[in-house]
Amino acid sequence: MKKAFILVTTVLVSVFMANSGFAQEDELVRVFRWYNPTDQNYVTVADGEFQEGQLLNWNWKDKTPVFVAYRNPAPDRVAVYRWYNPHTKDYASIAEDEFSDDDMIKMGYTDKSLQFYALTRRGPNTVEVYRWYVPKNHDWVTVPEEGDTDNYYKKGYRRKTFQYYGIKRSTDATLYNQL
Repeated sequence: MKKAFILVTTVLVSVFMANSGFAQEDELVRVFRWYNPTDQNYVTVADGEFQEGQLLNWNWKDKTPVFVAYRNPAPDRVAVYRWYNPHTKDYASIAEDEFSDDDMIKMGYTDKSLQFYALTRRGPNTVEVYRWYVPKNHDWVTVPEEGDTDNYYKKGYRRKTFQYYGIKRSTDATLYNQL
C-alpha cells in the first residue's frame, strides 16, 4: 500500500511539474511577417490567426519569424490589433494606444481584430518593435529593431515609429522561461 501511495504521489507531482513548466510556453505566441508579391504588401500574423495553407492560397509568401508575444492581457502589456485597408490592400498591426478606432476608420481601415499582447516595458530578452511606412505602396510594416535601419531606409521605408517590445525570436523555448 505504501509503495502504491508513493507511486501515485510521484506521478501526480510529475504531472503538476510538467504542466507548470509548459504554462509559460502556452502563454507565448510566435509572430511572423508574410509578404504578398502581387500586392507588394506585408502582414504581421500571430501563430494560430490563420492556417498556413490559407495564407499560401492567398498568395502570401516568405514567412519570417519576427518576435514572440503573449496570448493574454496582463500588467505592462498592450493589445495589438490588425486592421485592413481595402483601398490600399494594407494590413496594419496597431497597438491599442497608437490611434483611436475613429482615426483608423478615417484613414480607410476596417476589420479590426485582436492579434496578441505585447510588452510596454523593456525586459530580459526583449527587442524594440517599430512600425515603418512605405509611401510607394501605402504599406505599414512591423519590424523588430535589429540594427539595419539604414537598409530599410534605402528600400524606401520612412516614418519609423516605436510601437512596443517583443520577445526576441529563438528556436530555444527555454530561453523565454527567464521572463
